[in-house]
Amino acid sequence: MGEVLTRAEICRDQDVFAVRQLGRQVAELVGLESQDQIRVATALSEIGREALARGSGSAVVFDLRGDRLVITVDYLDGADVRQSEGVKLAGRMVDEIALSAEDRRVTLVKRVPEHGVSGKRGRRSIDGIREELARLSPSTTALDVLREQNRELAGTLEEVLRLNAELAETNQGVLALYNQLSAELEETNRGVVALYAELDEKSSQLRQAAGARQRFWASVSHELRLPLTSIIGLVRLLLGSGAEPLTEEQQHQITLIGTSAETLLALVSELLDLAKAESGRLDPQPSMVDVVALAEGLLMTLQPAGRADEVTLSVNVSDEIGEMFVDESMLTTILRNLLSNALKFTEYGEVRLTAVVDPAMAEVVFTVADTGVGIPPEHLERVFEEFFQVPGSLQLKAKGTGLGLPYARRLTEALGGTLELASRPGEGTTATLRVPHRMASPEVGRVLVADDDAGFRAVARRMLFGFAAGVDEAADGIEALNLMRERPPEVVLVDLLMPRLDGTALLHRMAEDDVLHGIPAVVVSVVSEQPGASHPMLSKHGLRRDQLLEAIREAVRDKAGSVEGDGGGADD
Repeated sequence: MGEVLTRAEICRDQDVFAVRQLGRQVAELVGLESQDQIRVATALSEIGREALARGSGSAVVFDLRGDRLVITVDYLDGADVRQSEGVKLAGRMVDEIALSAEDRRVTLVKRVPEHGVSGKRGRRSIDGIREELARLSPSTTALDVLREQNRELAGTLEEVLRLNAELAETNQGVLALYNQLSAELEETNRGVVALYAELDEKSSQLRQAAGARQRFWASVSHELRLPLTSIIGLVRLLLGSGAEPLTEEQQHQITLIGTSAETLLALVSELLDLAKAESGRLDPQPSMVDVVALAEGLLMTLQPAGRADEVTLSVNVSDEIGEMFVDESMLTTILRNLLSNALKFTEYGEVRLTAVVDPAMAEVVFTVADTGVGIPPEHLERVFEEFFQVPGSLQLKAKGTGLGLPYARRLTEALGGTLELASRPGEGTTATLRVPHRMASPEVGRVLVADDDAGFRAVARRMLFGFAAGVDEAADGIEALNLMRERPPEVVLVDLLMPRLDGTALLHRMAEDDVLHGIPAVVVSVVSEQPGASHPMLSKHGLRRDQLLEAIREAVRDKAGSVEGDGGGADD
């Protein structure tokens, strides 16, 4: 139970105004803010007016229950209580509203703030409120209430005008900021356009320089190799059994000439092979390869002569590998370079070649481990730079050009694999070569990867190795169109966000081209969804090899099915 503050009745129109005014005064005395006072008065006005409209009067009781002002409105003369527009509006003005059809009662509840009057403040506070209400002269005329409402509306209008002025000022600031940002964005866009133009120019210059270098190597390769081969042949004739006798000094000098010529020929061959790799002209020619036989052949040719007691060479190939689909020449060259390096920098101990299958990654893992001098951590990546050699006494004695490891990594990338080194100075080095474990012929022909991200193109090449007969790469849509017209692929992987011509425009160009419209496409982009897309779509984030290959199979099947459907319609 609470403390009854006052009571009133609504029997005629004037009573509605009086109760409204009384509700406003009670709300003010219990400590409600001005806006809440107006809400209480409005709620009472709506319910009282609705009760009169139904032909019933009502009794209103103002009650203070702890921290809540409770107002009960009892309908007289048996009028029913229902959810009406007036009741709904009153419910929005207070914190709680309850309807009782049995008692024909509406109960309104408004919470009183902590600084207001509550039952905890004693009887005097409640009595004080009652006395204050008793002293107030009731304003029962409609004119008085209308004047009060007009004052409230004037105050509200003044507040609205103030808010409108603040909003207008804010809008001016936002507009000024928008204009400033638009100007800055336009200036930035001009800078980006200029930067793209400069990058295009630099790219063109780099392509011209690369083309010139390739033409140079192509033109001089024969001229470099031919005289060296002739020198080696002449040295062999001079030292052969049918040649005239030579003095010991002459034989020694001619031998030095032959050795130097052979070394120079090997260097020229390495340079030409590396130039070929850099130009992207390494095109694997995979076939079924017996890995055990390949490893044993390397063991026979590289077994250290005269050092069997100091360095042993061993191979261990897992039976799980069997035959794998790979370019035999490239794989042999990679392993020979790794083993040769290991033997060269190992004075005592062993060099061990192992090969196992990693089923989780579907790769064959070749490991070349030695007990040699090792490589300092700061040089582990630098050894893959052309002509770099780790400084040290043993490195000075060992002959080499510094091209073996760079060339091995280039070949590894062409095979779709990875080559990494781990080493501790004085304890040895471990080279880990991972190559896709393919045991069957390719499922599709050539695949074109159109993406401006060179890193993703390298990943895609690895994923497609063995699955595709060959992989072409394009850094933008224009280059992709030129490559497709020159050598149409069986399927194309398209990135949506590319310079010059983006992926969406590239797909439109393909669809409108009489030759290219038949090439199936798979969209692989950071934009994983595109409304109305008619091609399989994959997200680059977390892309797995099995997802990519299945999407390619789906694209090829769909394109083949659409072609058959078109053909069937023509026959009908």
